[in-house]
Amino acid sequence: MATYFITGIGTGIGKTLISAILTEKLKADYWKPIQSGDLETSDSLTIKSLISNTKTVIHPENYRLTQPLSPHLSAKLDGIAIDLHQINTPKTDNNLIIEGAGGLMVPLNENELIVDLIKKLDAEVILVSQNYLGSINHTLLSVSLLKQYEIPIKGIIFNGEENLETERYILQYTQIKKLGDVPSLKNIDKENVITAGQNLFI
Repeated sequence: MATYFITGIGTGIGKTLISAILTEKLKADYWKPIQSGDLETSDSLTIKSLISNTKTVIHPENYRLTQPLSPHLSAKLDGIAIDLHQINTPKTDNNLIIEGAGGLMVPLNENELIVDLIKKLDAEVILVSQNYLGSINHTLLSVSLLKQYEIPIKGIIFNGEENLETERYILQYTQIKKLGDVPSLKNIDKENVITAGQNLFI
């Protein structure tokens, strides 16, 4: 069974949508270790609303922070500190999709970042990219950091509007496998999540 950590080249890239698509496609379990803000409409609840299969188990978050801020600051305002030693992969006999918070350099506490969490969990990364001015830079920086940390990369998924030249350059420079494209979806619902999964090769 595989464990994939879904991270993005920044915030608002579509990690939760891609996580839903992959969770449904693989009928995998889902886990969001750290939820920062939006507890009444959390990413775990979003995933639950978008999957159709009955096999997926949604594992509870380790940290449910009340403020929609960087996890380190949200935790500080809540009077706690995020401790990576307290975050352990849930036991499952199924494939597991882990969703991060923001990008790789998002701080969790005074000394550790999301990338440190990925390294601790020993997961293979699926990197979500999106085509916008600056996305080549952000994607190459993300890949470079993952390689620096010797974290394996399963591949890249491009989410949203297509830009063939941007994608070509990223793929030829990084030599990372493209897992597919997810087009901009007018409606995000169970049916479109299933359909989008047919365009991903994993």
